[in-house]
Amino acid sequence: MIPALYPCLVVHRRRGAVEHTVRHRTYLWLIDPDEPPRPQWWLRPLAGFRARDHFDGTAPTIRAGLDRFLADRGVFLEGGRVTMLCHARVLGYVFNPLTLYWCRDRAGRLRCVVAEVHNTYHGRHCYLLEPDERDRARTAKEFYVSPFLPAEGHYTMRLPEPDERLSLSVRLELPDHPPFTAGVAGHRRQPTSRNLLSAAVRHPWSTLAVSAAIRLHGLRLLLRGLSIQPRSADTAGSQRASSPARRPRRRRSPHHRLADRRRTKESTK
Repeated sequence: MIPALYPCLVVHRRRGAVEHTVRHRTYLWLIDPDEPPRPQWWLRPLAGFRARDHFDGTAPTIRAGLDRFLADRGVFLEGGRVTMLCHARVLGYVFNPLTLYWCRDRAGRLRCVVAEVHNTYHGRHCYLLEPDERDRARTAKEFYVSPFLPAEGHYTMRLPEPDERLSLSVRLELPDHPPFTAGVAGHRRQPTSRNLLSAAVRHPWSTLAVSAAIRLHGLRLLLRGLSIQPRSADTAGSQRASSPARRPRRRRSPHHRLADRRRTKESTK
């Protein structure tokens, strides 16, 4: 079953005063974090899995980072199996808006799902979820992701563990606002050299493309008059995926810089 590749379609829908739908094709990996894939040497730049890209970035392995996160919350898998859905590091760059971990105990029972969220401000945050028998989980939003959505509300997620088919959904419910929804769907492929190379050709530099697409659509929404929501240090995240030991620099995103210029022009009229 693992490792596996999932060519997939990601869809985000925003409703309300400004309607906006984003469709983006990419591919994801389903792996065992205890034994990340190691393609042939000439394909390794297309599929890197590093511990520093997940959790606080200081654990020696991805699984060690997960076990530390769970232990801090009183969850112990005792060596049980974990499957992880994520983007790989491609040509030295990685951006994982959402990484999911299905965590089982030694007897094979699903104990929890961990949802690790990264934003474009180099922040990261993890949610400990306990899905019901229909693979649904609900949790309060605690992390600033989109500059156009406040760090409040509740997520309702449907997170069945991928098999032949990948089908996940996330619904953000906000007070006094229509819900924001996102989904991803795809079908499993064997992670052969041919399939990996084909996916990389169809979706070149896939992780950078995801990050760039998020910023591009953000600028479009800003130009359409959508307001930026304020963010605070406790909800924005402070750890950087590329270098966790370094102190994060305070950088304003293109969304905020463009908004500043618009306010300056308005104030001088």
